[in-house]
Amino acid sequence: MKKFLYPILIIVLAVGIFAGGFWYGQNTRPAIEKVSGLQNLEDGKTSSVDFSLFWDAWVKVQEKFVNRGNLDYQKMVYGAISGMLNSLEDPYTVFMTPEENKDFSQSLKGSLEGIGAEVGMRKGIITIISPLADSPAMAAGLKAGDKVLKVDDKATSGMFVDEAVSYIRGAKGTQVVLTILRDGWTETKEFKITRDVINIPIVKLEIKSVGNKKIAYLALYHFTDNSTAEFANAVQQILTSGAEGIVLDLRNNPGGYLESSVEIASWFLDKNQLVVAEDYGNGKKIEHKSSGINKLNGYPVAVLINQGSASASEILAGALRDNKGIILIGEKSFGKGSVQELEQLSSGTSLKITVAKWLTPSGHSIMDDGLEPDVKVEITNDDVDNGRDPQLDRALELLK
Repeated sequence: MKKFLYPILIIVLAVGIFAGGFWYGQNTRPAIEKVSGLQNLEDGKTSSVDFSLFWDAWVKVQEKFVNRGNLDYQKMVYGAISGMLNSLEDPYTVFMTPEENKDFSQSLKGSLEGIGAEVGMRKGIITIISPLADSPAMAAGLKAGDKVLKVDDKATSGMFVDEAVSYIRGAKGTQVVLTILRDGWTETKEFKITRDVINIPIVKLEIKSVGNKKIAYLALYHFTDNSTAEFANAVQQILTSGAEGIVLDLRNNPGGYLESSVEIASWFLDKNQLVVAEDYGNGKKIEHKSSGINKLNGYPVAVLINQGSASASEILAGALRDNKGIILIGEKSFGKGSVQELEQLSSGTSLKITVAKWLTPSGHSIMDDGLEPDVKVEITNDDVDNGRDPQLDRALELLK
């Protein structure tokens, strides 16, 4: 009996240890694996989703990946979230790491380091929405609509927007090379750009003499948290300048805060006139209406737009045309007509998520279609090289 007792004890202990380990492993897996279904908040229906698949893949990577000793688990979680959002096929729904979230917040406050260009996605290609005024990007010759095929030696095909932006941004004084393809070109061209501190301008005001009239030229570059105050200051100058008309320049304005565009529209519109509607696609709509400041109501106005006019600038342009019959001059706008909400998550991360699409007061969807100008005027490379601005010239002529 003594001869067999120890082997049996060893077997029993081994089985017990294995069973205990199996029980512990099953009960310490992420709780998400135990979810057998998800309830759709929209209609209350439950869908069957096997979350164990994610956990199994996670474990296999830990067990077999060749460099498993150097795995960055936090980075893997970030990547998993980004992959989930990428499956939605909406370039404006993105996850932001703490560093990206900080950069985004700084851009809305009006300063960051980089080349000074708004970057987005058009037809699956990383695209320059607009170079900011007086930025390294503009000085280098980048234009709205330029397709970014490479950032340094990294091809952008398959990149998320935020990933491309992370490569383009960088410390002041460093250089980045963008490989660009522009409509009408048969070959790509490399643009070497030196990064700098980007102080995003908000407004620019000039009083121009056209014949025997004074025309106020007011350029609005961005809808940041202080743009309404900057715009109000410019308006006070216009009201005392003797100007008899206004050219509102929204070219290369990539947008920003919805609230800023509604407040600025209110300087032109009567109280309760519709500025924009948010369509949530489920019968729910939220209307944003003018607060009726209306100090610019009596001025003839022309609005300049181009491919770099996006988001909040399209809202403002659409509201002025639909409510006041104000003429849009230039080129078709970008067509960024969706509503994003910024949700702050844990550990300094955030989620920018598309929740609705924008409709102009007439019901026109800005998304993808953009705004067609009433008076189409293009700017050629020769115009740029020689400092000519035929779009502004046409606006001034019409107001004269």
